[in-house]
Amino acid sequence: MKAIVYEGAQKIEMKEVAAPVAQDGWGLIKVSHAGICGTDLNIYAGTHPRAKAPLIMGHEFSGTMVTGTADLPAGTRVTVYPLLSCGACEPCLNGNAHVCNTLKLLGIDCDGGMAEYVAAPLDKIVKLADNVSDKLGAFVEPVAVTVHAARETGFVPGDNALVFGCGTIGLAMALTLRVFGASGITMVETDDSRAAMAKCMGFEVINPIGMNLEQAAKERTHGNGFDWVYDCAGAPAVAASLLDVVKVRGHIVVVAAYKHAAELPLIKGMFKETSIQFIRVYRKKDFEIAAEIVAQEPNYEKIITHVLPAEQAQKGFDLLTTKGTGAVKVMFNF
Repeated sequence: MKAIVYEGAQKIEMKEVAAPVAQDGWGLIKVSHAGICGTDLNIYAGTHPRAKAPLIMGHEFSGTMVTGTADLPAGTRVTVYPLLSCGACEPCLNGNAHVCNTLKLLGIDCDGGMAEYVAAPLDKIVKLADNVSDKLGAFVEPVAVTVHAARETGFVPGDNALVFGCGTIGLAMALTLRVFGASGITMVETDDSRAAMAKCMGFEVINPIGMNLEQAAKERTHGNGFDWVYDCAGAPAVAASLLDVVKVRGHIVVVAAYKHAAELPLIKGMFKETSIQFIRVYRKKDFEIAAEIVAQEPNYEKIITHVLPAEQAQKGFDLLTTKGTGAVKVMFNF
């Protein structure tokens, strides 16, 4: 089969490799679409601590069942909840398998979905609704991150929110909050093309350069600050601003994975009795909800800016590692 193989830092190649064989309890899937995640970019850069070459990346994908079951007959259109938990550690035994002490993922710790075929545990395979396209099916995973960010932290319909970052997760976060009943959503972004995309989706966007963000937040919230602040940017300058824009007893949710150390002026958090919560990946229920809501909000699909044939693997990664391309979510079509 054809597969996009990571062979070392800054080196990927389309290759012919042996197709996977589904072991007991696993199913074989013919892949349709596979997306490039920020984690895949870390792998490509050679900086991911667990991913080892040679590796077929990809934990965001959709396809059809090859080896079927009574519940998932051959030909069923599916996506996959890609988390591999041990089932025996304390978090797993306490119902928190998504933060397993030795959590692994398809496409990181074993071969994933950037190939014509992929094997996955049957209990992790999620059926797609008929009104969800194959392309959108491969976008369920990023949306699941945002569903988890809202559900895990107790987002309340009717509250307002500020979202930092108009990349894949930031845009999906804003759309999910809208689906969940946010009364108002403001976004913060410095990149003009991404800001324009958010505005086309109906969001107000602030460019923080040269602006007093704290004052801007108060102007939009009757002097209070935002109920919820979601950090989907992961930049030190954003971390320094989070406690300025949240209201007294408001909530900060760090969704982004910070690559570098950042400073938080914690005294401001004490003055406001602010809650700060970090989230990681998603629960199975979050993933199933994401698979349902992606078709409810047509703007989710607009985040997918490029779909390339798998033979253009290098171009796909170049689009996301080069400034000014306008790329947000890039996918490969198998």
